[in-house]
Amino acid sequence: MSFKIIASVGIGIGVGYLFLSPDILQYTDIIIDIGLCILLFFVGIDMGRNKEAFSKIKKMGLKILLVPFMIGMGSILGSIVGGFLLNLPINESSAVGAGFGWYTLSSMMLMQYSSELSALAFISNVVREIIALISIPFIARYIGDLEAIAPAGATAMDTSLPIISNATNSKAAIIAFITGVILSSAVPVLVPILINL
Repeated sequence: MSFKIIASVGIGIGVGYLFLSPDILQYTDIIIDIGLCILLFFVGIDMGRNKEAFSKIKKMGLKILLVPFMIGMGSILGSIVGGFLLNLPINESSAVGAGFGWYTLSSMMLMQYSSELSALAFISNVVREIIALISIPFIARYIGDLEAIAPAGATAMDTSLPIISNATNSKAAIIAFITGVILSSAVPVLVPILINL
């Protein structure tokens, strides 16, 4: 799966560089949205077929919230450690980490504070998503299903969900979706709070 993802990105770069005119760029957002909706539709069908997964999640109760909470804490603490290495203040590094992989929103929110920090948030969160797409199958295979959700962060509900669903099981896919929703909802709240500390 990881090879297919890397190959797809490489082929896309090649096609975009060699064959497509700049005029088509105005339509890429629409094409991506349609493709993502179709992909998520089929992931939803796969998740909905497994009634047993829903009953297991019901039994977990509020403990399910520990997954997004721990991923969020790990992301922010990890970015603070990375900030020390780059000599960034804690408020800046933690705000970058609070993007949880949502590179478009976090970078736009931090643009008001600093264009350099906005660029850092964009690059950090894009790299997080790329690493997630490549590493999720390996993490699911060698470490565990719930652990495979962590690299995705906020993207666990959209772009990373098909990979998580394919690499794990229906129960983990449902937990991933819930985790992604919670982390995505936390980004617009946490980024301004942390940057203003």
